[in-house]
Amino acid sequence: MNYLDIQHCNMVNGVGLRTVIWVSGCERKCKNCFQPHSHDFCSGIKFDEKAKEELFKDNNTDWCSGITFLGGEPLHPKNINEVINLAKEAKEKFPNKNIWLYTGYTWEEIISNETMAEILKYIDVLCDGPYVDELHNVDLKWVGSSNQSVINVKERIEKITKLKNTIL
Repeated sequence: MNYLDIQHCNMVNGVGLRTVIWVSGCERKCKNCFQPHSHDFCSGIKFDEKAKEELFKDNNTDWCSGITFLGGEPLHPKNINEVINLAKEAKEKFPNKNIWLYTGYTWEEIISNETMAEILKYIDVLCDGPYVDELHNVDLKWVGSSNQSVINVKERIEKITKLKNTIL
């Protein structure tokens, strides 16, 4: 996996001050994407142990709320295994920090794909759905178009579980 940047003290891609990693590569190429330079899977820097240390170091501080994964497309087949491993390790090392993930895939696509669904074990907030320029809305918090959702993963899974138990 390549990445474009690791930002520290970011406050626009999740609640609180966060460490943000911008992964490289996205095949969607949404009209007026705000990160078009992230589309090329070969752009950026190869993710390695030094990058992981940089990504994790702020989480040892009180001021850091957690990590956000975005891009590019973190859940693309070329990125997903590395992102899952990083999210899992971050959750194990920093259980009191939260993990956000931005993806062009929808909740429905994620839960119906066994590999993608695994990420839900380790993230707290999922911002899902492709950016749709015709649905752009500056009044939305955390997402750019009205088709996108900000999902509290644990709450959503609990609701689904309760509903299934009620039906059965």
